[in-house]
Amino acid sequence: MSQAKGWPWAAPFPLEPAPGAPHPLVMGIVNVTPNSFSDGGRFLDATRAIEHALAMRDDGADIVDVGGESTRPGSELVSADQELERVMPVLAALVREGACVSVDTVKPDVMRAAIAAGAAIVNDVNAFRAPGAVEVAAAASSAGVCIMHMQGTPATMQEAPHYEDVVAEVSAFLLERATALEAAGIARSRIVLDPGFGFGKTLEHNRALFRALPKLRALGYPLLVGVSRKKMIGDLTGRAVDERESGSVAAALLAAQNGASVLRVHDVRETVDALKVWMNLQAGSAA
Repeated sequence: MSQAKGWPWAAPFPLEPAPGAPHPLVMGIVNVTPNSFSDGGRFLDATRAIEHALAMRDDGADIVDVGGESTRPGSELVSADQELERVMPVLAALVREGACVSVDTVKPDVMRAAIAAGAAIVNDVNAFRAPGAVEVAAAASSAGVCIMHMQGTPATMQEAPHYEDVVAEVSAFLLERATALEAAGIARSRIVLDPGFGFGKTLEHNRALFRALPKLRALGYPLLVGVSRKKMIGDLTGRAVDERESGSVAAALLAAQNGASVLRVHDVRETVDALKVWMNLQAGSAA
């Protein structure tokens, strides 16, 4: 796939891909944490995290998303200093290698340092609600921003998720946050929305949101979908976390078909290959 530069704004799906580059864009997950639900501890060492991220890029990732704080259900916050210590050596090295890097953080101090070091995207599961977060994003004139919906906090979100209408409530929240960012001077073209699968949602909530992806796309912003290896995939397949590759790829393809512009995944090579086959066969073009 071609290397993305800056914020890789995705046009409405479906879009004829560039030669050799399937669409939507693929974002590879790099957890520099000891306790993430899928690969916690595997890439806590900066050297291993950098190698892993570059391998993802070589496998076709348009973006590598680097995070230093787990958001798994029941997780607790870490300090900004600790998060910076984990993230910045990895992020800086990847920027030097020419990668398009996203920083996965809720903390304005981490956002600011990451942007200064060359991060192209800020991916905030808290939707830029921390004091100062909107201002940091607004001051970065070219960085993309990803707004995610979450009910509660990572420590509490799966205790008793409840909605009267999950699609309507998630849509309203995302629009409210996007409007707030635009009012602060952040261009609409810099914003992408994430419905937050698994973040304060039951399996039925996730199913409803998945079926509503075309409606969410109709809000007028690109959509990021991240379901890779999550509990919803385990609930549907009965598989353990490290056995959810096939289910995750299937969900990624369905998300692409239903309007996702960016797919956030652990299994980059497998997702990229599946997208290449699917896009070429549905378009009737030669492989």
